[in-house]
Amino acid sequence: YCLSLDHPGRSRSTSQDDRDSEDGDQPSPVIPVDPDACILPDAALCAFTLLDSVLVTLVQGPARWKMQLFEQPCPGEDPRPGGQIGEVELSSYTPPAGVPGKPAAPHFLPVLCCVSPSGSRVPHDLLGGSGGFTLEDALFGLLFGADATLLQSPVVLCGLPDGQLCCVILKALVTSRSAPGDPNALVKILHHLEEPVIFIGALKTEPQAAEAAENFLPDEDVHCDCLVAFGHHGRMLAIKASWDESGKLVPELREYCLPGPVLCAACGGGGRVYHSTPSDLCVVDLSRGSTPLGPEQPEEGPGGLPPMLCPASLNICSVVSLSASPRTHEGGTKLLALSAKGRLMTCSLDLDSEMPGPARMTTESAGQKIKELLSGIGNISERVSFLKKAVDQRNKALTSLNEAMNVSCALLSSGTGPRPISCTTSTTWSRLQTQDVLMATCVLENSSSFSLDQGWTLCIQVLTSSCALDLDSACSAITYTIPVDQLGPGARREVTLPLGPGENGGLDLPVTVSCTLFYSLREVVGGALAPSDSEDPFLDECPSDVLPEQEGVCLPLSRHTVDMLQCLRFPGLAPPHTRAPSPLGPTRDPVATFLETCREPGSQPAGPASLRAEYLPPSVASIKVSAELLRAALKDGHSGVPLCCATLQWLLAENAAVDVVRARALSSIQGVAPDGANVHLIVREVAMTDLCPAGPIQAVEIQVESSSLADICRAHHAVVGRMQTMVTEQAAQGSSAPDLRVQYLRQIHANHETLLREVQTLRDRLCTEDEASSCATAQRLLQVYRQLRHPSLILL
Repeated sequence: YCLSLDHPGRSRSTSQDDRDSEDGDQPSPVIPVDPDACILPDAALCAFTLLDSVLVTLVQGPARWKMQLFEQPCPGEDPRPGGQIGEVELSSYTPPAGVPGKPAAPHFLPVLCCVSPSGSRVPHDLLGGSGGFTLEDALFGLLFGADATLLQSPVVLCGLPDGQLCCVILKALVTSRSAPGDPNALVKILHHLEEPVIFIGALKTEPQAAEAAENFLPDEDVHCDCLVAFGHHGRMLAIKASWDESGKLVPELREYCLPGPVLCAACGGGGRVYHSTPSDLCVVDLSRGSTPLGPEQPEEGPGGLPPMLCPASLNICSVVSLSASPRTHEGGTKLLALSAKGRLMTCSLDLDSEMPGPARMTTESAGQKIKELLSGIGNISERVSFLKKAVDQRNKALTSLNEAMNVSCALLSSGTGPRPISCTTSTTWSRLQTQDVLMATCVLENSSSFSLDQGWTLCIQVLTSSCALDLDSACSAITYTIPVDQLGPGARREVTLPLGPGENGGLDLPVTVSCTLFYSLREVVGGALAPSDSEDPFLDECPSDVLPEQEGVCLPLSRHTVDMLQCLRFPGLAPPHTRAPSPLGPTRDPVATFLETCREPGSQPAGPASLRAEYLPPSVASIKVSAELLRAALKDGHSGVPLCCATLQWLLAENAAVDVVRARALSSIQGVAPDGANVHLIVREVAMTDLCPAGPIQAVEIQVESSSLADICRAHHAVVGRMQTMVTEQAAQGSSAPDLRVQYLRQIHANHETLLREVQTLRDRLCTEDEASSCATAQRLLQVYRQLRHPSLILL
């Protein structure tokens, strides 16, 4: 837009109240901008500047930047420029590539300014008003070449968003229309900052005499001897004419790294450059006075730049636009700043105040300073190592917690299907020294895609029947803890532990083996939050409320019951040439062993087990199951096998001798219990004629015989447990029972209730009778128990 400021419009109320409220102040001018004032309606226009009678514009093309020159318009009825007088293409335009998932990079506009030699006839007010400046002839010739010096032509400097700093000789561009040549020869790249160019300026760094400073006028043309350019990320370029070692005038170029990102910058008097960041407004001094030379150092040639810059803070933040006046009447510098919130501020600075710079020091103080710095570096390095270790421990703990969460979710969501992490238990007999021991083997298998590392423990709890059934018992379960270390996907871990016999020489069956995965939160999280070997008080202070209240997380894996049917051994099934020695019974008393060796040859053993087997009739317990129910339950794995043989194989499925029983198609078998007593299993088919009015019900009777009442109870309990599981599974499939004689069932139920009441009476009588009368009570109690072990009912 081209506007005329000769007769600005005014917007003011003419009421008397407003005049009184302003106390006679002059009204603020309001300049309207009409659409007719537009002289270049180009949406691709990115930057422009004015020089004498020329309007210089920079346009963003589809692939390249384009600089265009127009005749300067005059405000009037037709403010449009007279015509284009020059055009040249700059480097290719590459839009910034965005990073997926991150905010788009900010859009930067190019920077334009005009530079004139000291002998140019361009008025100073035109240069200063458009952001231009005048360079000394030495620096001007070194930067732009002999052509620009001979033509006394202004030069247009252009800073592009990709970091290029290039120049175009204005008169050469104008004359290229009449004598066209290579357009690339008109453009010269001075430097590449490798970051968006924010500001281009120039300043006077050589100190002036005091008497010259007093005669300095603000409108006087200043010949700058240093060209500066700022990048967005804090890189600053300074170019100055200097003498080399051979006495030749060469351009001296230095790059400085200053705090960034840089929002704006301005050049002031006294060799000072101001630049703004989001957090501060800083000033640096490029004059030679900012880096005083020592007596032992050689003096630099004229135009030397300081080797380093020390920014001084002005404690003003978020300045987005900045302008510096060269000098005020009071002898200082005045800054005009616009903040990001729209506040316009003026700042007055004293040029005589000492700028911060590297202070000179003695050799002793330098050595002491170096020692202090090395000591500080050592302390920081030690602290960094502790912090790094703490961070590594916490990262490891977070990884372990993430794995634990994944494992927990996988186990809890598996439901009734196959579990990603399973633990199976099997039993076998082993001989340790002179005693047979029942061993349990637990196999932990990781079929998931996760790894069990630090903090995981396999807990195996062994609970005997005495602890489970006797509520008043003081015994406790035995728990084994096995650390799980580096159990990756597909790996297995096998653990073998003894189940019995115990210290009393007996094996209390059934035995329940429960396997559980335990994850220790205290071990993983507590160690990460409070490293024990750290000497840093910050790391040792761990608030107690951060540590987990619970010790850990328990994830049940399996529950396996070891009963009498799994512990039976069958020495008679082994071939004669491979038959193992007879299983040893429980540990015997040394005195009884001595008396056994002293008995006469051919005499019978006099132990309690042998006497019981010789003189007492074997105890019998039985259970009857519908043949139809058994066929439906065993049809999958026992097709073509007689029902009695299939039933015996099913009962001994978890026994090590099941393969021999299956190969010989046995329906009855005699084994040895853990205490050495014989246990006889007989499976036969029977017919139940009194239950169903439609006719006999085909059934299978499972009979257990043994001279040991404890062993027969344990074996009967194991058979009943398997039957309960089978009936529950078949009931879920919707099988129905036949019609039964209800009155007959009621009579059997009444008889059983009578027997149970008699058992309670007999047990109470045993507690009060003497030894002589208690024998008859015990005999009757045993008879009642035998009747209860032979029910007249059948599982349907």
